[in-house]
Formats: sequence, C-alpha cells, structure tokens
Amino acid sequence: MTKVLLSLHVLAAIVAVGPVTVAASMFPPAVRRAGADAAGVGTVRLLHRICRIYSGIGLAVPALGFATASAMGVLGDKWLIASITLTAVAAGMLIAFVLPRQDELLEQLDAEQAVERSSTAQLAMFTGVFNLLWATVTVLMIVRPGSTTGA
Repeated sequence: MTKVLLSLHVLAAIVAVGPVTVAASMFPPAVRRAGADAAGVGTVRLLHRICRIYSGIGLAVPALGFATASAMGVLGDKWLIASITLTAVAAGMLIAFVLPRQDELLEQLDAEQAVERSSTAQLAMFTGVFNLLWATVTVLMIVRPGSTTGA
C-alpha cells in the first residue's frame, strides 16, 4: 500500500504542482506582452485559470503525502516536518501573493489600463519564491536527510 500511496503522491505533485509553477512563471512576461492585444489577454487569462484550477487539484499532494508518511511511519521525522512547513509556506505564498496579484493584473488588462513593470516584477519575485520553496521540498523528498535509503 505504501508504494501505491507514494506513487499517487508523486504523480499528484507532477500533475498538479508542475502546471502551477510553469503557468505562474509564464504569467508576468505574458502580462508585459499582452498590452491591448486581445490574444495576449486571452493567454494571460488561460495562465491564470491554470494556476487557479491546478492549485485546487494540488490539495491532493499534501493529503496523499500525509497518508504516505503515515504508512511509512515517518510523520515525526525532521525532514518531513521541514517539508510540511515549506509546503505550507508555498501554499500561503500562492494564496496570499501570487493569485491575488494575478487577479489584479488581469483586471487591469481587462480594463485596458497600463500595467506597470514594477507590478509584474513583484509578481515574478513572489512566483520565484513559490517555485524555490517547491524545489526545496522536492529535494527534501528525494534526499530525505537521515534516511537509510538515501545516499
């Protein structure tokens, strides 16, 4: 059962978190290019929709992660606690900083208002922190400090 849970956890991370990290990273430059171009605004809208939908699907990742960790008996391990903490911070970044700023920029484009480069740069920074947190969690999941199966 552990292997099934672990497989589902990894698949959920790839399928759900991957699209969010890519679409969120593509969003700021897409906003800069969009301007008054209707096709460009459509692209921005699509990237935002991907971020919203797949972040919801991404809730399966920690749920399956907890089930996997419980089955493996590692819920109290320090590497897992660090991973859980970083995952919570990443989710908080997405909910509090990335998605709301995407909303604001999309509203500006819809209203045909000029978008300041500083707004897209700030969003890019928050997105970069979000992606860095996920990369760190991924490394912790692979290396698992103190693991007898790790290198």
